[in-house]
Amino acid sequence: MSRSSKSDFAAFGDVFLPSEAQEPILARPVRAALLEWLTEIWAAPELEAVGVKPRRRAIFDGPPGVGKTTLAHHLAARLGLPMLAVRPERIVDKWLGSSGKNIGELFDLVGRGMAQEGAPGGVVPVMMFLDEFDALGASRRAEQQATDAERNASLNVLLQRIDQHDGFIIAATNYGERIDQAIWRRFDMHIALELPGQEERERILARYLAPYGLPRSAEIALAEALALASPALIRALCENLKRALIIGPKLNHDMARGAVIDRLLASCHPHPELGKPRLWSHGSADRCMAAIPWPLPLAADVVREPVAAGPSPAAADGNIVPFGARP
Repeated sequence: MSRSSKSDFAAFGDVFLPSEAQEPILARPVRAALLEWLTEIWAAPELEAVGVKPRRRAIFDGPPGVGKTTLAHHLAARLGLPMLAVRPERIVDKWLGSSGKNIGELFDLVGRGMAQEGAPGGVVPVMMFLDEFDALGASRRAEQQATDAERNASLNVLLQRIDQHDGFIIAATNYGERIDQAIWRRFDMHIALELPGQEERERILARYLAPYGLPRSAEIALAEALALASPALIRALCENLKRALIIGPKLNHDMARGAVIDRLLASCHPHPELGKPRLWSHGSADRCMAAIPWPLPLAADVVREPVAAGPSPAAADGNIVPFGARP
C-alpha cells in the first residue's frame, strides 16, 4: 500500500503540524474534561486490561470564534499527530453519489496515515478534524427531491466509515442541534465550548496584546467591558490595536486614545448572534478607558500592582496542571 504525503491530504483540507499548535485558553470545566481524555489515551494499556478502550471521537459544539480548531489542533499536537482540518466544500458535491465517494476516499486516505521519516514504519496516524460538521452530518430529510436522497445517502456512508475508523476524529459545529442523532451517538464525547468568562478574557488579552501589556486593574476593567466577546473577537481587537499603533503615525492619524479606540471599534465588530460587548456600546467613553495607560506600555515596563481582593484567578492557575502536560 502506498504511503500518503502531506500534499495528498491537502486535497481534502488543511494540514496542521504539531509544531504549529498553540496552548488554548479554556474554562476550568472544559480543561478538566480534556485533561481526563488525554490521560485516558495515555493510559490505554491499563484501560484495556479492564476491558475498556480510550475514547477516540469527540464533538465540539459552540458559537463561532470560541476556538474549536485551536483546541483540536492542540489535542493532536499533545498526541504527536498531524491534524487534517477537512473543508466541507471538498467533500459535499452536487452530483449523485459524489459526496459519498469523497467521504470514502477521505477515510481511506486518513486510514493509511501520513508518511513521516522516523515514525514506526515510516507512517504517522492522522487526527481528522471535521469542521462545520453540520454540512456533513445534518439530520436526514424526507426525500422529496434528488438532493435530499443524495444527502441521506452520503450520511449513511459517513455513519459506516465512522464505525469502521479506529483513529481519532473530532467534529466541530456551531449548531449541535442540527446533527443527526445516529451520527451524534457515534461520538464518545460531546463538549460544549462557551464564550470565555472573566478569567479567560484576561488571559486572552495578555496573550494577544503582547509585547504590550496592561496594569492589572486595566486588564480586569477591559476584560469586563469585553463580556460576551468570543476569543476570536478579542484576538482581532488586540491585533488590530497593535496594527493601529504602528500604522497610525505613518498616516498622520490622530493617535489620542479615544480616537484610536473609536477607529478600531468601527472596523472590528462582534458576530450578530453573540450579542454586543459593552465596549462596542460605549466606545471610547466606556469607563474601562480611564484605567488604560496611554501610550500603551510594553509588558516589560508594566508594574503588576497587587489586587486588593487577593490573588487573581490567573495566578491561581499555578495550582492546576497545565492543560496537555503529560504526567
